[in-house]
Amino acid sequence: MSDALRRPASLMAKFAGSRAVAVFGPGIVVMLADTDVGSIITAGQSGVQFGYRLLLQQVLLVPILYMIQELTVRLGIFTGRGHGDLIRETFGKGWAWISVGGLGIATLGALLTEMSGVAGVGEIYGIPRVASLALAAICLLAVVTTGSYRRVERAAIALGLFELAFFGVAWAAGPHLPQMLHEAVTIPWHDQSYLYLSAANIGAVIMPWMVFYQQSAIADKRLKPEHFKAARIDTAAGALVTQLVMGAVLIACAATIGGKGGQTTLNTVGDMSAALTPYLGVTFGHLVFGLGILGAGMVAAIVCSLALAWGVGEVAGYRHSLEHKPTEAGWFYGIYASCVIGGAALVALWPNLVSLNIGVQIMNALLLPLVLGFLIALAIWALPPSRRLQGPYLVVVCVVSIVTTVFGVFGAIYGTGIFG
Repeated sequence: MSDALRRPASLMAKFAGSRAVAVFGPGIVVMLADTDVGSIITAGQSGVQFGYRLLLQQVLLVPILYMIQELTVRLGIFTGRGHGDLIRETFGKGWAWISVGGLGIATLGALLTEMSGVAGVGEIYGIPRVASLALAAICLLAVVTTGSYRRVERAAIALGLFELAFFGVAWAAGPHLPQMLHEAVTIPWHDQSYLYLSAANIGAVIMPWMVFYQQSAIADKRLKPEHFKAARIDTAAGALVTQLVMGAVLIACAATIGGKGGQTTLNTVGDMSAALTPYLGVTFGHLVFGLGILGAGMVAAIVCSLALAWGVGEVAGYRHSLEHKPTEAGWFYGIYASCVIGGAALVALWPNLVSLNIGVQIMNALLLPLVLGFLIALAIWALPPSRRLQGPYLVVVCVVSIVTTVFGVFGAIYGTGIFG
């Protein structure tokens, strides 16, 4: 090939590569937010209570998580609409408000766990709860109200990358590989506590606000059909990273606290930090654990608050884009600010709310029928014919969603001991 032909080809390759990089963001952000404070504590409690017996579930949830969030990519790119907007257009305003109602419940629960995590890290270092929560709220408001979507996205990714500190925690814990492999395939199916934590782990991975956020973010970012492939890679990478983080937390707690006797319960960030400190050392344990929790809590607070602001805006019909200034989209920014300030105030006033971490994930599991039902219905009826769910893949998505929902709901109900 001549130099004259190579140069245009090289320029085209560079252009395609830069365009692909520009598409990345919504999937990574939402997945980093998926590993929020409640999810981390749920993974930690799983390792404490059952060793590595819930590790295989973290692996199996990677393709399930990708499959579900990939539907939001399709819907966002090929309709250009947010999730609430599309439900309203396809099924009517009543169903849209029902969906947003579920989103509101999930968002409130998530914000309580995120803010409790921030407060917990502050208390580890002797910072008063009110001071750490106020500083977090100011930072969260500043991130969103002073920039475009792309700036918010970059800030969220930067915060979320602190979660990678949990890989250091897992490595320092020194897990025993043969024991890990043996316990990973030893499943105590008849144990109610196991089923309860299994359901909590499902709820910790599949959350209503993730669906709303990623679809609305893609619409706000104005991604087009030519971006579909790169957006799917973005989502796949995020699904893998978030489950690796969950697995790292589980491994760290299983290798240290798990199997050491006693019935340790991890309800708060302080509980987990105190339990890990004897094995990891005070300085190392506090530093990497604190960074991981702060990254998880802050990015998740941004994502779930924006998801609710987008969702309500799409259903109610007011302006709902980060490309608008606060003076142009008062309701949108007002709901976001209310979420952040309200969550911080609740945790500051009622500290005992931090013990709800695993319960919040159970609530997410119980919301699965609503979340996945709307998502699949939209993928069947709202997409252009060539992009709709159909044929064998439709069967696969439906079967996987039904099985996941049944396991989540059954584990949540049976695990409470209601049926003896």
